[in-house]
Amino acid sequence: MKTLIIAEKPDMGRNIAAAIDPKAKNHRTYIEGEQYIITWAIGHLIGLAEPDAYDDRYKKWNFNDLPIIPDRFKLIPNPKTKDQLKVIAELAKRSERLVNACDAGREGQHIFSLIQRHLKLTQPVKRLWISDLTPETIRKGFAELREGADYDNLTKAAKARSEADWLIGMNGSRAFTTKHNELLSVGRVQTPVLAILYDRQKEIEAFSSNKFYDVEARFTQAGGPDFPESEYKGMWQGDRITDPAKAEALVTKLKGKPGRIASYEVKDTKEYPFKLYDLTLLQREANAKYGFSAKKTLDIAQALYEKHKVISYPRTNSNYVNEQNIPEMHRALDQLRGTAYSELVEQAEKRFVHKNNKAVCNPAKVEDHHAILPTHKKANGLSSDEQQVYDLVVRRFLSHFFPAAEYKVHTVLTEVEQETFKSTIKQLLSLGWKVVYADQKKEKEKPKRGKAADKAEDEEQAAEEEISTPFSLNPAQGVLCSDIAAKEKETQPPKAYTEGTLLKAMEGAGKQVEDEELRDAMKDSGLGTPATRASVIERLKHVGYIVMQGKRIVITQKGRTAVELIRGAGVDLLTSPEMTGHWERRLNEIARGLASDEQFMANVKKFTNLIIDKVRVQSRAAKQAFEGAAAQPAGAAKRSRKRSEAASAEAAEGTAAAPAKRTRAKRSGGDAEAAPAAAAGTRQRRSPALAASTPPEAPAAPVAAAAAPGGASAAYAAVRAGIAACPRPGCAGRIIMGKRGYGCTEYKAGCGFVIWKDSYGAELTESAVRFLIEKGSTARMTLTDENGQQVEGRLVLKDKNTGQLSLEPVSR
Repeated sequence: MKTLIIAEKPDMGRNIAAAIDPKAKNHRTYIEGEQYIITWAIGHLIGLAEPDAYDDRYKKWNFNDLPIIPDRFKLIPNPKTKDQLKVIAELAKRSERLVNACDAGREGQHIFSLIQRHLKLTQPVKRLWISDLTPETIRKGFAELREGADYDNLTKAAKARSEADWLIGMNGSRAFTTKHNELLSVGRVQTPVLAILYDRQKEIEAFSSNKFYDVEARFTQAGGPDFPESEYKGMWQGDRITDPAKAEALVTKLKGKPGRIASYEVKDTKEYPFKLYDLTLLQREANAKYGFSAKKTLDIAQALYEKHKVISYPRTNSNYVNEQNIPEMHRALDQLRGTAYSELVEQAEKRFVHKNNKAVCNPAKVEDHHAILPTHKKANGLSSDEQQVYDLVVRRFLSHFFPAAEYKVHTVLTEVEQETFKSTIKQLLSLGWKVVYADQKKEKEKPKRGKAADKAEDEEQAAEEEISTPFSLNPAQGVLCSDIAAKEKETQPPKAYTEGTLLKAMEGAGKQVEDEELRDAMKDSGLGTPATRASVIERLKHVGYIVMQGKRIVITQKGRTAVELIRGAGVDLLTSPEMTGHWERRLNEIARGLASDEQFMANVKKFTNLIIDKVRVQSRAAKQAFEGAAAQPAGAAKRSRKRSEAASAEAAEGTAAAPAKRTRAKRSGGDAEAAPAAAAGTRQRRSPALAASTPPEAPAAPVAAAAAPGGASAAYAAVRAGIAACPRPGCAGRIIMGKRGYGCTEYKAGCGFVIWKDSYGAELTESAVRFLIEKGSTARMTLTDENGQQVEGRLVLKDKNTGQLSLEPVSR
């Protein structure tokens, strides 16, 4: 009897046949030779059955039938591909062993496992585990086939993921849909992603732009015997100026005045190539550079891998390679000779890519697959889009065969009339790896977010000059302020997500992770996997939760209301990126044999029951809460100071910019001083639709939005009841949580009440602040007094007008 090889897709099956048995006969649905029969799935041939497969009553969605938790999940063939499943069943009858040649990853393992379980295949299994489809790699993979049992834990993780998604999706969607009489899609991954978009939109809407002035000067230093004449610019160092008169006064005071160099430091620095691509990073950069959606980039990368065989397996989460990949990288470099990259290849040096270069070779950070690399095959017949993605991969690959870019950084502090200016001159010494990108437009650094970050960014950009000519100063010689100007600027709101920036947020489980090492550490606990993130974004589009405005992702009214209802029901866990990230980490631990799939599923079932219990007591949302246009783009919030009287009147009718639970504050880097503003927006009265959708057991939760009165476009309202009533005498506001403290919603009316989260060494939670406001003091806790000594005591609300606290020691 023969060996039956089951590939994931027809192209993969044909590639395998061509590599190991080129004389095998093609029978359309399988290829057969003397030793092997090669066939294939067509993606998922089998899936989990719908609820009505367990009981006919589930054909109709009825809240009272929930939760639906099968004792054993049933499998059902995909009717579109059932004929191919029959082919596999027949071929298996005349085979004595099986080879799982599906994609080397969790989903590929799941596809084979479902076929094996449904057809009750009992033959021994070997596993083909390869990262590209070149004939050499395929032949080497078959020479080193692994035992199928080695991947049992990966199968358990794949099964747990599939069944957990079914339980959350089926029960959550049916619960919220039947309760609110509106088709609402809920998912373990898609709902937290929607919540990330919701929170960002709320931050944008709550943002109020403020003008400020940067004062920038240009200095000249006369030349001498040892120093040439030099010119450089500097940024005034001081508190942000918001008064134009003060800015102009500074300009008048300093223009044409002599100054001195208070400090001058010169440091040599190096910049190394960016990391090799994983799928998410490739999708992000293709979105930023070409505007490609995550799905489009994935489809193109898959075609480059399967059809053209010019890149390695794309669905990877690693930016590194193993030691055995180093010779392959050297060979791939040689194969690029005679192509459009020939000139760069001639300059490249193999000595930079070696097993001790941890920026490239780091086996500890390679699990299933290494980083995306070009293969030994030359690229021909690529479409324009395919060529663009291939170019990204090749240039990133080539950059590692070049030395670091070298700079001499001059940092200067200049004093004029006791005013200080800072300058940074970045003098290029050697392009190094950047020569690979020299023929392309210089890409701007991605900006930081938030007012404080914007200020830092503006100062750095204004003060930093990058030059390629020699530069030097004589610190003992004076300078002249030859020119100076005050530039009017405005603080910027957080930017709306693009698919690229959303992928980054998903990878970090909602956190804006800038540090590369921390980003690597977060990979096991992100939202979804590299292979599934694109489909999650597409799902949100399909169910009407988001729309695209150019490259921006904008949440619709239906999407906003869905998040508010889920949070309002008291199941915030469903919208928590961090919690879903923990689930993903646990699935990865199951795959490595470090966690129990049974315990994982037991917890998922408990959570499913919790969802049903919470939604059962929730009041139904008003129908109009789901109606309305998509949210405004980021630019609209930037102009919030200049809104028309009509918009102000709408606010008086019930529009606010109050966000829901501020889980995104740390991620977005919002302005600390404006925490109450970012958390409250305009105070308003509650509409009947809002009141109707508020669950009685969760008074502090966000609630659904209502439509604008009079049939106008929807007024997006999201009011939270807050932590407690503001204790300031005569104030009708509510206390809500900001980034650094708890402030009043009536801050615009002049209420300055605030309690800082970090008080006397204690991190105050919402419940502690509520207790403090209502009772006048906290419970007993360990605090730090003014001398830095730890003491047992209580925090007392000393001033109800300002929120000032005092420490009251208690005896042990």
